[in-house]
Amino acid sequence: MHVLSSKIVTARAAASLVPDGCAIGVTGGGGGLVEPDTLLQAIERRFLETGSPRDLTLVHALGLGDRDRRGVNRFAHVGMVRRVIGGHWVWSPRMQAMAQAGQVEAYVLPAGVITQLMREIGAGRPGLITHVGIGTFVDPRVEGGKMNACAREDLVELIEIDGQTLLRYKPFPVGAVCIRGSFADSDGNLSLDEEGATLDALALAMAARNSGGRVLAQVRREVARGSIPARAVAVPGAMVDAVVVDPGQTQSYAPEADPALSGSLSARVGDSLPSPPACLDVRQVIARRAARELRPGAVLNYGFSIPDAIAKLVARHGEVDRYYQTIEHGTFGGDLLDGALFGFARNPRAMIDSPSQFDFYSGGGLDLAFLGMGEVDADGNVNVSKLHGAPVGPGGFIDIAQNASKVVFCGTFEAKGAAFHIGRGILRVIRHGRIRKFRRRVAQVTFSGREALRTGQEVMYVTERAVFRLSADGLVLEEVAPGIDMRSDVLDRMGFAPALRGAPATIPSEIFCDRELQEG
Repeated sequence: MHVLSSKIVTARAAASLVPDGCAIGVTGGGGGLVEPDTLLQAIERRFLETGSPRDLTLVHALGLGDRDRRGVNRFAHVGMVRRVIGGHWVWSPRMQAMAQAGQVEAYVLPAGVITQLMREIGAGRPGLITHVGIGTFVDPRVEGGKMNACAREDLVELIEIDGQTLLRYKPFPVGAVCIRGSFADSDGNLSLDEEGATLDALALAMAARNSGGRVLAQVRREVARGSIPARAVAVPGAMVDAVVVDPGQTQSYAPEADPALSGSLSARVGDSLPSPPACLDVRQVIARRAARELRPGAVLNYGFSIPDAIAKLVARHGEVDRYYQTIEHGTFGGDLLDGALFGFARNPRAMIDSPSQFDFYSGGGLDLAFLGMGEVDADGNVNVSKLHGAPVGPGGFIDIAQNASKVVFCGTFEAKGAAFHIGRGILRVIRHGRIRKFRRRVAQVTFSGREALRTGQEVMYVTERAVFRLSADGLVLEEVAPGIDMRSDVLDRMGFAPALRGAPATIPSEIFCDRELQEG
């Protein structure tokens, strides 16, 4: 009787399977979430020692890395990578610098588009056909996702189906992928039961397997053949070529594993509640005003940065179960982590893979999204993807912002050096910021105000001193904070004149009081 040989190999042996010039897909998210860094390190070491693999096309949906050595940083060597198709770039400043210097062809596509494109490649279909990206910088009528002059090939094109203009993101062969699980058997069956998300591991594996490429997996431990329950197998061994076991693999960049992040065990509610802020600051003010848009039973998504503060308000007030909180990584429910661990949730209620989560978003499953904003212009366009000339990437921003029924953009009115007095029901500007965020034209369109109006989305822009709403007339100034001079602190600090429909309302004064509020 023929018995399958073991697929457990060394990291060096796995790295040797990556050919020159291929497209290599990598799973992972911020803070080390499902990041196969042992594999990535072995591929980097092979290149530094031998000059191979070289001229790679690196594909990653989410941002991964530590701003230093890990994750995408492993590929930031001249000659190793020819092209990068990334959803989010900020965790690898060296790769950003290479893009700005023209040392790689730099492309940015929405994270959901990348994960779903991998699935379409695996299925042998003619690319991903979707409305996601219409009117934004990935639309070929705008920039086509090209982030520097070296990026010349068109990765996306316009098509028309039944009178509707859509985008087709073109397929390409995937020569290798690096994925991660918690444990595997010698047949290569992979479980992610101890990970903080499932992400796009299965989609990547199918894309490589059916392109004739290699599927490389990293796990923390090997288990006996047949010991993984069938329903616990996230990637079948039939799709896996090599498995590397790293006993030192951690769940995240934090040294200790937390079973509450994988849903294996539940932490006590009191143990996971965020502490109240030490003082009332601009982030809290914006979060408090934005949280007034919450409605019980809504399906929510919180973006990175200031929207984190809204999630913390909800958690502190014990109101997590009033809403269906989601993360684009595939998680439903739980207390959301922030900062470098954005993408993790403690005590999640459900986990699905990220391509399916993006399917849910794309079809209109989100009632409400709270997202950050880098720049805003007179047409209601928002830029978060290219700031100061560097490719930042939207992550899941485009997939979320374009499809939620209601979007609340949250951010400071200005940047760099602004100072305030906050308390006793008022806000006063002590020093204005050096960078204006409300500009006549944004540097790049990550969210299209015109498309939002066309599809009937409700869109708001919440800052510490003013609240705006998108209308057919552009941005309408609806509310001004108590203590703010509308002319000198708002209108004179904008690159365009917002519409006024009578005197703006006053943002409720209790938002600027030191005591905690019950929101919603």
